[in-house]
This record gives sequence, C-alpha cells and structure tokens, in this order.
Amino acid sequence: MPRPTKIRRVEFFPEDTYFVPWRKPKCDIEEVLLKVEELEAMRLKDIEELNQEECAEKMQVSRQTFQNIIDSARKKIAIALTEGKAIRISGGHYTTSFCKFKCLDCGTVYEINYEQDRFVCPACSSNKVMCGKKAEFCKNWCKGNNKNDLR
Repeated sequence: MPRPTKIRRVEFFPEDTYFVPWRKPKCDIEEVLLKVEELEAMRLKDIEELNQEECAEKMQVSRQTFQNIIDSARKKIAIALTEGKAIRISGGHYTTSFCKFKCLDCGTVYEINYEQDRFVCPACSSNKVMCGKKAEFCKNWCKGNNKNDLR
C-alpha cells in the first residue's frame, strides 16, 4: 500500500488556467491536466532558477519528490505542445501560506501570510475579519474545494 501524498507548499497561482493551441476549437481538443504544484515546481526551477535542493525546501518536500513533480510537469507540457493538446491548470495536493481576508465592517479584501499574526483590517483597523476560505473568496484555488480537481 503506497504512502499518502505529502501536501506541497505553493506560492504562485496563475490568473490564466487554460491554454488552447491556436485555431483549434476548445470543444474538439483533448486536454492535459497540469497540477498546481507541478506549475510551481517549473516556476521555481526554470523561472526563479533555484537549485533542486532550494526548490524542494520551498515546496517542503524531499529532493526526490521535487524531481518527480517537475519530471511529471515537463512531460505533460511536452505532450501538450507536441500533440496539440490544451493545458488546464487545476487541482493537486498543495497548501499555501497566503489567504484572502475580508473585513466584515468595511468590506475590504486583502491578502496576508496566515503564518503571521495579523488579523486586523489594514483599511479600518477592525478585528472583525474573516478568512476568504470561509467567505468563499478563493474558491478557485482552495485545496479540496472541487473534489474532481484532486486528480
């Protein structure tokens, strides 16, 4: 019996989550599912240019797990590009240290690192704030919100 998948730390969430080859109708195309943590692995290694050990540390996984994640991501991207498939970024086994908060007094929405102890509205200094996960702000990225996305 395999061990349960360890939750990976992710710091980046893209605004665009679906990419389709030029001049191909979306309804006639197969898609490749790229997990959020796979995109994060590629971002850390290929854009931030961190070494494997630094990437693994940032994602809070072992070096071998990081290598498996990035290998999977690169294979999926290569398949999508060479076979003309769409890329959908969604799901995975991840957590983040950022959360959106909403002030219940003035309605301001803001983001903080939830490992910090700052649950005070930056606009009105009210302590009547609610995590966006409870207020359903970050439903597109909250882990476990859509059971179909956890593939």
